[in-house]
Amino acid sequence: MEFRVPKLSGFPDMRQLTSDATTIFSRARQYTEEKLGSAEKTEYDANFENLQIRYDKTKQWTEKLKSEMEVALQPNPNTRMEDFVYMKLDRKPPERINNIERLGMTMIEAGNDFGPGTSYGGVLLKCGETQMKLGQAEQSFLQTTMQNYLLPLNNFLEGDCKTIQKERKTLEKKRLDLDACKNRLKKARSLEARQTAESELRIAQTDFDRQQEITRLLLEGVSSTQAHHSRSLNEFVDAQTEYFAKCYQYMKDLQEQLRNTEPSPIFSRAVSGGRSSVPLGNITGVTSATLSSSKKRARVLYDYDAADTTELSLLADEIILVYEAPGLVSDWMMGQRGTSSGKVPTSYLSILND
Repeated sequence: MEFRVPKLSGFPDMRQLTSDATTIFSRARQYTEEKLGSAEKTEYDANFENLQIRYDKTKQWTEKLKSEMEVALQPNPNTRMEDFVYMKLDRKPPERINNIERLGMTMIEAGNDFGPGTSYGGVLLKCGETQMKLGQAEQSFLQTTMQNYLLPLNNFLEGDCKTIQKERKTLEKKRLDLDACKNRLKKARSLEARQTAESELRIAQTDFDRQQEITRLLLEGVSSTQAHHSRSLNEFVDAQTEYFAKCYQYMKDLQEQLRNTEPSPIFSRAVSGGRSSVPLGNITGVTSATLSSSKKRARVLYDYDAADTTELSLLADEIILVYEAPGLVSDWMMGQRGTSSGKVPTSYLSILND
């Protein structure tokens, strides 16, 4: 009478566990004997080996390129980790301002505090607005690069690579099973043992051939992957070219704006014979037509410290009265603030048209 142990619900089949354990042991034994040189190993054909080598190189360099590109686009490791978590959760990362935009905002705030009508405040505002444009251009470049270059690399690593790795592991198991069957056939002594080993060998060979063909097709697909990555790299270069072109144009525009406003020359003061000498030339708005013998209101462009008692010290952005006086060269006028008066350099003034 055959005694059968009933299979309990929720518990694994003991016969299946035994079979799996036997298979694992057989594979481990075959692998060990191959390493020791006491068992034969089925070798793949040269074409298949080349496909595997090309895949391994593609996977290795894709991982490295992806990692280095992420560092280049986002140097902050904490931000990269935060973005990675959001990506795994399939959620969009929070909107952030980059360092250039933050600098631009600070310049704009400072310019508004000094006053848009002041020389320094106006320059700060113009620079701040340009920094904001640069920051926005960088944001656009980063988004385009992540979408058109990093995403294809990541999709390959998370999709095709994992599938190929899985099928290669399965193929290696099938190969070990095949070689174990070949080994058992060699060791078979009885007719029954040989017939059983031959039957197992045919099944193992069929399974191995089928799995090798599946793996081969996946490995051959790496060619189209590399072509896709080449196109992605071209799109990255296009995005980078456009980004730098925008940055160059923004800076040229800013340079032109600053050139067309009151310049900020470095005034050198050379003391010679007890007098201060200042650069020749007039600022926009100070011409011989606007200067007359009558008193005019003028805005002070830069701070000026009087060299002696005949001169009047000036503070940037203050309004004073100026007028021409006999004996003064064209680069100097008489300035008056309340009851104080003295010579002032015209290059530090902007005459107001009242």
